[in-house]
Amino acid sequence: MVPPTSLIGSFVAADYAVFALMLLVSAAIGMYYAIVGRGQSSSREFLMGGQSMTAVPVALSLTASFMSAITVLATPAEVYRYGASYGLFSLSYVLVVVVSSEVFLPVFYRLGITSTYEYLEIRFNRATRLLGTVMFIVQTMLYTGIVIYAPALALNQVTGMDLWGAVISTGVVCTFYCAMGGLKAVVWTDVFQVGIMVAGFLSVIIRAVVLQGGVSNILNHAELGGRLNFWDFDASPLRKYTFWTITFGGTFVWTSIYGINQAQVQRYISCKSMTHAKMSLYINLLGLWIIMLCSVFAGLCLYSVYKHCDPWTAGMVSAPDQLMPYMVMDILRDYPGLPGLFVAAAYSGTLSTVSSSVNALAAVTIEDLIKPYTHMTEKHLSWTSKGLSFLYGALCIGMAGIASLMGSLLQAAINIFGIIGGPLLGLFSLGILCPYANATGGLAGLLSGLVMSLWVGIGAQFYPPLPEQSRPLGLTTHGCNFTTAAYAFNWTTSPTEPSLYTTVLQQNTAERPFLADNWYSLSYLYFSPIGTLTTLAVGLVVSLLSGGMKLNLEPTVTLMKEDTMLFCFYKLFKERVSDLSVSINNLQDILSLSTTFLYSFSCHPYLGHETSQKAGPHKKQREPIGKQ
Repeated sequence: MVPPTSLIGSFVAADYAVFALMLLVSAAIGMYYAIVGRGQSSSREFLMGGQSMTAVPVALSLTASFMSAITVLATPAEVYRYGASYGLFSLSYVLVVVVSSEVFLPVFYRLGITSTYEYLEIRFNRATRLLGTVMFIVQTMLYTGIVIYAPALALNQVTGMDLWGAVISTGVVCTFYCAMGGLKAVVWTDVFQVGIMVAGFLSVIIRAVVLQGGVSNILNHAELGGRLNFWDFDASPLRKYTFWTITFGGTFVWTSIYGINQAQVQRYISCKSMTHAKMSLYINLLGLWIIMLCSVFAGLCLYSVYKHCDPWTAGMVSAPDQLMPYMVMDILRDYPGLPGLFVAAAYSGTLSTVSSSVNALAAVTIEDLIKPYTHMTEKHLSWTSKGLSFLYGALCIGMAGIASLMGSLLQAAINIFGIIGGPLLGLFSLGILCPYANATGGLAGLLSGLVMSLWVGIGAQFYPPLPEQSRPLGLTTHGCNFTTAAYAFNWTTSPTEPSLYTTVLQQNTAERPFLADNWYSLSYLYFSPIGTLTTLAVGLVVSLLSGGMKLNLEPTVTLMKEDTMLFCFYKLFKERVSDLSVSINNLQDILSLSTTFLYSFSCHPYLGHETSQKAGPHKKQREPIGKQ
């Protein structure tokens, strides 16, 4: 039985107005670029923005693309339950940006590809490219379904906002501006939407700080509740969030997004130069830190407000993903328009992610599934791109229904990237970093990594980790003022939210097999490293056994030392040292000349004395001058 959700407030006209305004502005940006870009006669111009974008808007778009409604709603809930150690993702972001900009970006940009999966055919063969494309399409469709469904469900149950009305309205608006305006419309709406996301967070944070008596009180409450657990170095791989799971596992997860995911790669390749592309990644890092700081502190505010009465344990909400909307309606209900701003922030995350996904899906379909097998003109390809954007938008709306079967939304989203993105990251790394990896090894590695990550991922859905393994922090209801016994239902004993797969199996832990408490209970952040490392290991071994050492490759398809920033710094340093050595040699020559000159000058009186002895009258003529 799912406990009833307590509606502590509902949307008023001002809230609907703010939400509608966000949708209208997003649609208007798409319409503007549809009108301005009527000359977009090629599919590449539509999908890549004509490679004319600059660093700053692309950086903000990179930030918005995967900082979705799941970030706005689920990340504060994870901090509320597991502590601020989640903020250590900020460290993994640094590693992700460095690896993406130094390893993957130079190769993709140099080859001038539209779809990242073109690289797989250039480096391996067409079969590998097709398998990678299909995996990406499945991954993106599943993830997009979660992104659309997540905010609609949470906000429906807390604010009473119509579930499918919200799903369809956001899906239609997103599909419209993506199909009409292409990549430029997607990038500039992302810029607008990331501003809305930050504004929504700040409205909640500022009000919570005022209610709780200042930032210091919120931090004190978090410390007393054990939420400031940044430096948890427990090496157990079963713990959900520790320093190691986040910095190691999180780096693999996010590198599979920023390094090789079409939605992200398509953005920084649209920059007008490689310098702008690299700058966009590093500027994006600042955006990621700001969003992470806001979401983590929002989670601490959530704990500070409900430290004595947990709404989830008390049954006032039916899932942790509803905690943030619940707090918004609780503390902002007397400020018409502000709940609407927060909802607009959540849906801004949805729009930015869905538009990125739809644009990327259209790009890979055109480049990987249509162009190689047809002879369409560029004009026809451009119209096909727009049609595919409409088609994928409709399919993503339909996929939202499947998201209800996936339990915890944040974990489900990262599971998808771990299970599918991990092996793909291993395949691209194999191609770029290992010159002797061949097509046989690449295909064998990809299939092995996929099987391994599917094994652990699906097993974890059927046998989710028990609380004593994932170790959520304590929650209490002793400060609640219950009006009915129905709200006294304790949900903290459930390791994840009930799902279609787990409801029966959670009732009797004695039925759990040996692997359930070991292999299947690994932190979900380790799913991606398992897939990546398996792909790399199997791919290398099979390549060596199948004659990979005899492979002759064009150097442009692998990472070259000239691509890295470190080499550029070394070259610059070497040039400076060389210039300095030349300057030193020149200085030595000058000093040598100066020494010779000074020596000659110092000897001049002596030489003059000798001359005066030989020419006495000349000396006598000069004596009066000395006396003067």
